[in-house]
Amino acid sequence: MAERGRPRAFDREQALRQAMLLFWEKGFQGAAMSELTAAMGINAPSLYACFGSKEALYREAMALYEAGDGAELAAAIAAAPSVREAIGTYLMRSAALFTRPGKPAGCMVVLSVVHAAGTSEEASRALRDVRAEMQGILETRLRAAIGRGELPASCDPAAIASFYVTVQQGMSIRARDGATRAELEAVAQGAMAAWDGLTGMPTESAYPAKGTAPTFRGRPKA
Repeated sequence: MAERGRPRAFDREQALRQAMLLFWEKGFQGAAMSELTAAMGINAPSLYACFGSKEALYREAMALYEAGDGAELAAAIAAAPSVREAIGTYLMRSAALFTRPGKPAGCMVVLSVVHAAGTSEEASRALRDVRAEMQGILETRLRAAIGRGELPASCDPAAIASFYVTVQQGMSIRARDGATRAELEAVAQGAMAAWDGLTGMPTESAYPAKGTAPTFRGRPKA
């Protein structure tokens, strides 16, 4: 006879992915245990035996999201040939990711600001750290650009990174409210128009006239 609570045979990775999608859509409190077990195809004892607790499952789901969309954005930032293109790609790629058909709208990490209500203080701190990671990635790219002479030494990397992270987080909320990819791309274009003022660089349009493609390389395709 099987041990009580012993996990049934199931695909753990697939079950975790289904949990991630539900948490992404409904948040920690909004995703009921009955919905989680139904989505994951397991019973409650198996869930607890395999993942430990609902909160532990939520944290694993967040890590899975970061290994996907988070890693994709980080790689796009690193691959861009210039810091300006890196920031532009970050925003434009976010517009695409936040509005994909078949996935919940917005960014799971950004939405965790409100969706993680009910988690422990330890989990809340961990989520704040995750949300801060992207600002650190942007700051690192900006500081490297200053070191290479690509940006003037008078730039404030922390302030610039904070501005663009705040824009991207706002785009996530707008996506959840139903904004389209085109609408989010317009927000990104507006934010990039502030680049020269933020960096103290000579005026150079990152985006040409409406209806034509951006000049920076690396704009992600659909």
